Amino acid sequence: MNSKSMQLMLVAGARPNFIKIDPIINAIDRHNESKISSAPVINYTLVHTGQHYDYEMSKVFFENLDIPEPDVYLGVGSGNHGEQTGKVMIEFEKLIIRDRPDAVVVVGDVNSTVACALTAVKLHIPIAHVEAGLRSLDRAMPEEINRIVTDVLSDYLFTTCEDGNNNLRREGIPEEKIFLVGDVMTDTLSAYREKASKTDILRKLNLVSDNKENMINYCLLTLHRPSNVDDKKSFLKILKALQKVSEQIPVIFPTHPRTKKQRRVLEG
Repeated sequence: MNSKSMQLMLVAGARPNFIKIDPIINAIDRHNESKISSAPVINYTLVHTGQHYDYEMSKVFFENLDIPEPDVYLGVGSGNHGEQTGKVMIEFEKLIIRDRPDAVVVVGDVNSTVACALTAVKLHIPIAHVEAGLRSLDRAMPEEINRIVTDVLSDYLFTTCEDGNNNLRREGIPEEKIFLVGDVMTDTLSAYREKASKTDILRKLNLVSDNKENMINYCLLTLHRPSNVDDKKSFLKILKALQKVSEQIPVIFPTHPRTKKQRRVLEG
């Protein structure tokens, strides 16, 4: 590696990744603009794996967060866990072999995260995991497996809180690999709070009273984990509970494509 430059490969593949990658790109830009002569210039390649490809799950985040267009789009699409992970590894390996970055930066806990970490470590490329150390302690969740495996493989583990540090210590991660840096999701929230305040979505959804500017209380629902929507009994139980909630307060439900597909489960 040239002491005056560093080449990173930033990986984003799913909706939560885009929100997390934005402040990292902004930090790199600020670093490069700092004019500190001793600091290396950080170059990066932004890789979109295509794990999420629906407009509302992908493109809209790049537009609203002003994220630059991906340098590389792998286009792996959807699939079962093994299939999707394998597709990402196949395509990402070609990219790493071609470009040989100084480090691969992965964020969060989706299939793209663990797939790119597995690929990088086998090719002896250092891995940085942003949002390391988070645990649900429920290994029935695919995301929990992704977190654990990615953290074991990573050389630099950037955590959001002391709880994350403690989780990593309990799992035997060396102290010198752990860096408490805070929550990049909070960085994104702070950066776009003013922009979000100017949206007219509340009026479109009739959540602002007609005669006043007062906002009507509401709750926002996301529902997409396989354990919640793939099983008919669990899905129906959740929907019945939400129906009771909706009798007291409006429920705003931006429906995940996975959940939309489950309508046939209810109709079957």
